[in-house]
Amino acid sequence: MSLPQFDVQGSLFESLGAIAPDLFSEGDKYKLFAKKIWPVLAGCREQLMECYEVDNGRPGVEPVVLLGVLIFQFLEMVPDRQAVELVKYHLGWKLALNLKLSESGFHPTTLVYFRQRLIEHGKAELAMRAVLAALQKEGLVSKRSKQRLDSTHVLGAVARLSALECVRETLALALEELKPKLVVEQRPEFWELLWERYLESKLDYKSSEETLQAKRRQAGDDCLRLLQWLEPCPSELRHGQQVSLLREVFAQQFVVEANGKIEPVKVHATGVVQNPHDPQAEWSAKGRGKHKKEWVGYKVQVAETVPKEEGQIGFITSMVTQRASESDDPGLDVTLEKQAQMGLERPSEMYVDGAYISAGSIHQAKEQGWNLMGPAQPSAARTGLDKAYRIEAFDVSISERKAICPAGKTSTQCSQLTEQKSGKVTYRFEFGRQCRDCPAKSLCAPKDQPHRTIVVGALHEVLQQRRREQQSPKFKLQMQQRNGIEGSISELVRAHGLRRTRYKGFAKVDLQNQLVAAACNVKRWLQKLIKATSQTDREVHSSHQRLLTSSIVPLRSVFSRWVARLAIFDFFGAVLA
Repeated sequence: MSLPQFDVQGSLFESLGAIAPDLFSEGDKYKLFAKKIWPVLAGCREQLMECYEVDNGRPGVEPVVLLGVLIFQFLEMVPDRQAVELVKYHLGWKLALNLKLSESGFHPTTLVYFRQRLIEHGKAELAMRAVLAALQKEGLVSKRSKQRLDSTHVLGAVARLSALECVRETLALALEELKPKLVVEQRPEFWELLWERYLESKLDYKSSEETLQAKRRQAGDDCLRLLQWLEPCPSELRHGQQVSLLREVFAQQFVVEANGKIEPVKVHATGVVQNPHDPQAEWSAKGRGKHKKEWVGYKVQVAETVPKEEGQIGFITSMVTQRASESDDPGLDVTLEKQAQMGLERPSEMYVDGAYISAGSIHQAKEQGWNLMGPAQPSAARTGLDKAYRIEAFDVSISERKAICPAGKTSTQCSQLTEQKSGKVTYRFEFGRQCRDCPAKSLCAPKDQPHRTIVVGALHEVLQQRRREQQSPKFKLQMQQRNGIEGSISELVRAHGLRRTRYKGFAKVDLQNQLVAAACNVKRWLQKLIKATSQTDREVHSSHQRLLTSSIVPLRSVFSRWVARLAIFDFFGAVLA
């Protein structure tokens, strides 16, 4: 498909801005979008050209317009079909997207194909990069600034299935994939049985536990039977997308014993397929007790600038999509790497919660010349030991090879330990005879040990210093700057649909997240422009009022003098009469 001719300013006689320039006020968001955001999107056309054959095929819909429509979809929370209707009927959209008044729109599937083009050509972050670069040019985002970072969960567009449902659905998809590739004579003798069992029949969820377990083993036998039949078949059959997924699900859900018997897996590993309709959507959980949250989907890291003054607006600097099972600690490194790709330097300060804080991350930040601000997590509790005698209660000095316990006693021995495989270095401090007559021994040392022993990492002093700093009022006051990221995530969820994915697959979910970030930045930019426009209007109005008042006052004085003179003339006229 080739590209149509493109005019940044639009038709002189047919565009809405030329026909009715006064239809929208200067502070209207659609008019401001046309003035500020549209030129930014138009500047992306050269990169969008890489997604098309310039001189081959019939002209398609203008890609700059489609990119603007994608942003508006997450600005106003509308699906594809409604977005196409708004392009056709909404005057605000026509003005913002520089369309002719007679624009009739396009088919909704055009947006589907356009998103696929962006993904295939690595342009998923194009809108976000362009908007962020424009904000830097406007001076609203600095290359080096204070930032805050947090993560939130994203629900996949699929349901969480049981192990039995997942195997049955995967087997059904594999059979549907193989059917058009195999003529009736080429199909195995058990084909009709499997087709009737997994595509024409439904699972009775009211069955007993024994029946469901038997069906699970039966599904495993059928999977193995089909996969073994496919072994001598051509590659196009053995390595189809759904057949490969069936092979993966079978390996995750079943174990083939030495005698050839199949047994279901009792404990599943992290990252197993939860639903074959979106294999990349993983199960994860966070929190405990009544605050525990479980979901099937993804995770996203959100970073934004910290406003310099209260009441100002911050902007999203990066949006990183992760697997649901990934932790926040590596999310920090990925976030900084993505910001570097977008032309941003390391932040001067990054405010995070305890999930991102470790001795290594604090040390690495200092080595790179910036501060990672966040509370350090307490050390793991040990069974039978009082909380007051955790590792953080000990004063450890690795350089001096000594540690002081809460009772004020110094360690008697320090050993350096190095793991052969990883090369990780730790230090073990023992208190030996110091614990013999200590009254706190029952609270501090485990019952099966004659004395207390602690093991710390090579950078423990960095963590120890942070745990002391976070108790100070100054640190607590600084950490209040992190609170705004909670409100920003709530805004992204409620106003732009971050919580639920519209699409299936990691690449499409990442594209959605980038569009959500771009839409949020555009909205905040427009809000700032609207505020500045309204403030300018108020100043102009007040200046007009002052001018009017200053011109009325002398007229009043002249009028009063003339009235006085007329009164005098009337008086003398009456006397002479």
